[in-house]
Amino acid sequence: MKAVILAAFLALTPLTAFAVQPDEVLPDPTLEGRAREISKDLRCLVCQNQSIDDSNAPLARDLRLLVRERLKAGDSDQQVVHFVTDRYGDYVLLRPPFKATTLVLWIGPFAILAIGAIGTALYLRGRKSAAVAAGGDTAPLTEDERQRLDALLRKEDA
Repeated sequence: MKAVILAAFLALTPLTAFAVQPDEVLPDPTLEGRAREISKDLRCLVCQNQSIDDSNAPLARDLRLLVRERLKAGDSDQQVVHFVTDRYGDYVLLRPPFKATTLVLWIGPFAILAIGAIGTALYLRGRKSAAVAAGGDTAPLTEDERQRLDALLRKEDA
């Protein structure tokens, strides 16, 4: 029983699979640590929702190698990121800066959410209007109608 629970736990536990190949790893652990930190913040341009550290795409590998080359050349972390963004644009950053050229990346999701909410409100309003037009909003019963209804209900009870 314990083995089944352990197997289920391990199967449901997300494992981080780094795509960094052994031949990419720098011999200097400090430089490798810096490279990994930079790679975690750079977007894979093929996968688009993964960092280059997690992606197996050939372009992600090229970017990982580029980051390591720049670090070996003596660039600071900021210089490496600046070099990559100069080459590929701010979209390569998983957390792009808030500026005019990245406005769509920041505002886009909220705009889509607002459009969806407006669309839903209009749809629900249209359904309510259709229900009213179909007789959903009726006038109260007249005295004669109420008496006939009471008589019908008494007949059913008997």
